[in-house]
Amino acid sequence: MMGDVPSQDTLRRLLVDCERIAVVGLSSNPARPSYRVAAYMQQQEKVVIPVNPRETVVLGQPAYPSLSAVPGVLDLVTVFRRSEEAGAIVDEAIRIKAKGVWLQEGVIDEAAALRARQAGLEVVMDCCWLKEHGRCLGEDGCDPRPVRS
Repeated sequence: MMGDVPSQDTLRRLLVDCERIAVVGLSSNPARPSYRVAAYMQQQEKVVIPVNPRETVVLGQPAYPSLSAVPGVLDLVTVFRRSEEAGAIVDEAIRIKAKGVWLQEGVIDEAAALRARQAGLEVVMDCCWLKEHGRCLGEDGCDPRPVRS
């Protein structure tokens, strides 16, 4: 919910501890934000798992048509899809027992976020993973600016 801001500790935990990250909507087009953010994740030594039924390989990794098709446990599901598609993706993240969901900037679905929290998932909404990583893990640590959840 807007106003239900994750703590800086929660953000830091998601940014640091989440190693296997599914990126839903990851495109092989380097001009797309999903590509740039996922490439940065790889630079941070994260295992990036592309989820996009229109792709076969992105950033050297095999792409999967859905979250359910990804083998193993996912630490985080990052969503680069329209807000109206986020609910179904969050529901799938809940079903596969992902540890958290991160809805990128402009992706807002309050009801889906509530369902995820009720299922015990960490939730960040309408926030850029790359920007938050730089802000929270830069030399100065997290600044006091509130972030939206």
